[in-house]
Amino acid sequence: MTESLKKKTVKGVAWSTLERFSVAGVNFIFGLILARLLMPTDYGAIAMLSIFMAIAQTFIDSGFSNALIRKPDRTETDNATAFYFNIGVGLAAYFSLYLAAPYIAQFYKTSILIPLTRIMGLNLLLNSLCVVQQALLTARIDFKTQAKISLSAAIISGLVGIAFAYAGYGVWALAIQSVLASVIRTILLWILAKWRPKAKFSKQSFRNLFGYGSKLLASGLLDTIYNNLYTIVIGKRFSVATLGVYSRADQWANFLSVNITGILQRVTFPVLSTIQNEDERLCIDYRKFLRISGFVIFPLMMGLAAVADPLTRFILTDKWADSIPLLRILCFALMLYPIHAINLNLLQVKGRSDLFLRLEIYKKILGVATLCVTIPMGITAMCVGRVFTSWVALAMNTHYTGKLIHLGFFQQLKDYIPTLLNSFFMGAIVYGMTLIVSGSGLQLLAGVIIGASYYILSNYLLKTMEWKELILIIKRK
Repeated sequence: MTESLKKKTVKGVAWSTLERFSVAGVNFIFGLILARLLMPTDYGAIAMLSIFMAIAQTFIDSGFSNALIRKPDRTETDNATAFYFNIGVGLAAYFSLYLAAPYIAQFYKTSILIPLTRIMGLNLLLNSLCVVQQALLTARIDFKTQAKISLSAAIISGLVGIAFAYAGYGVWALAIQSVLASVIRTILLWILAKWRPKAKFSKQSFRNLFGYGSKLLASGLLDTIYNNLYTIVIGKRFSVATLGVYSRADQWANFLSVNITGILQRVTFPVLSTIQNEDERLCIDYRKFLRISGFVIFPLMMGLAAVADPLTRFILTDKWADSIPLLRILCFALMLYPIHAINLNLLQVKGRSDLFLRLEIYKKILGVATLCVTIPMGITAMCVGRVFTSWVALAMNTHYTGKLIHLGFFQQLKDYIPTLLNSFFMGAIVYGMTLIVSGSGLQLLAGVIIGASYYILSNYLLKTMEWKELILIIKRK
């Protein structure tokens, strides 16, 4: 990795991390306050809409965002074409949801979903207006501007959401918070990205972008539908409160995993794209990303699983206690997501969106089969099934990585298995501490301090490669 690329990568990681975790931290704090003011049924109602919103959002992006980022000879015509297409899809998606609202409410037998769907659907229109602006900022590895935008939107919308929840608006507080965040984000992206469409829609540009993006769209749709299948099944088969509990456990587990995955995807894709034709150099930098990601995510997810009980009871109160066992299981499923993300990013960097789509089809067939087997066993078994599919999916993802740059499953496993074992041992120590100390507050405090101290000290004494690399990154910054 050249010195200039190192600097851009370090800067990109730093600002992307700041954006992700400052925004996630703000949303997390506001979420805790809202969870104490609202009931599991309120979160369950929002969760029922998640698949419809997610599918519509996937169409809005249509893979054009990654197509623009990857394209080295990107033109104003390309940008404008993606912009106009996204607006058209946004309008179509919103009016489709508007008309489908009564049928969604009928499916779940929950009448409030009719107006809730139509209000939440406004997010689709707003997001379609700023896809290109965000893609251009990402292509420049300008996460500093994105951090300012996202943090401003999170703080203002969070405060308004809490005010409405405190005033007794229930589920509408969550809806208002979501739409207001999209409004603020869209306005700020238009102001700070300093891009306006200056060209016309081009059929040729559309064909070029869609040729690459269409396969990512299909992959994204498969992934979105699959990831929300659990919400549909739980919402239909179990109660709204049960869906709320599952949704809360999933959100806790996603807080660390998805945010770290988002950071790695946003930074590794443009960085690795610059060296996409240098296989030897690509493999070296790719392995560094893999090791660092495991070094960060494994102990965090093991620690979260270990302190799940005191964390939930101390912060959310006992009314969310049913989410504790589900959270522990989901931590083991989601801890691999950053590794998945980097492997899939490599396929996009090499322009193999066809392999990306093929993998998604195979993995979703496996996931649906696992879901069908575990549904009769209950919600706990369904979560265990997610752990199984995550590990099998890793083996599938690394199959093509091995073919493209000769870095397959066992080679990658060799890189991060020591970190995984050390993290597991740390988690066992933290869990043991929660059994000794009494009081959820003290258990949480002791667990965090002892877990962090052990992990830092063990890596310092062992002088692990990941520890040295992380220290070098911090020193450069």
